[in-house]
Order: sequence, then structure tokens, then C-alpha cells
Amino acid sequence: MKVGVFLSEHTKSNDTLDRLREGSFDLVLVQNGVYSAAIKENGQKSPVLGRGSKVYALSEDIVSRGIEPSQVDKSVTVVNYDGLVDLIFNEFGKTIWL
Repeated sequence: MKVGVFLSEHTKSNDTLDRLREGSFDLVLVQNGVYSAAIKENGQKSPVLGRGSKVYALSEDIVSRGIEPSQVDKSVTVVNYDGLVDLIFNEFGKTIWL
């Protein structure tokens, strides 16, 4: 089972996230963290997207921030609350909130 890392802020970098070995966890973007799934800076996707082996974003947070589903990067899997609960109980052995 993997570690699920919840990222709730839109950031280019995060000390704790930077210390985790790439691919050793799945990244879940929630709250303002979902901006990382859609905002492109200088035509490049957010650097946090390449950190997790899988990247998920919570659909309710995407919609509530006015982000169109077509703006979400193709590498991000959008999940609703039910899907998030399934991930937590079936995929993640541990979770971290950043």
C-alpha cells in the first residue's frame, strides 16, 4: 500500500514534499491545492504534478474554485468524495496532510 499525500495549498515547492522520494506516494490535491492541477506557468504544468506516482484532484474543490474540467492536466485523475474515500481505505496505508 502507498502513502497518500494530501496537498491543500497551491505551491511551487513544499519542504516536506521535496524530501519524499518521487513515485513513493500518490498525491491528492484538495482545497487550494487543486490549482496545481490546472494553472500553467510559462506554459509548463505545476512541478508538484510530477512528484507522486499518481495524482488525484477532488472534483468538488475544482468546481467550487471555478476551474473548468477541460483545464485540468491530463495526468491528473479527478475524483469525487466517494472516490476519495475509496482511495483512502483501499489504496493508502498511511496519509499525510501538507
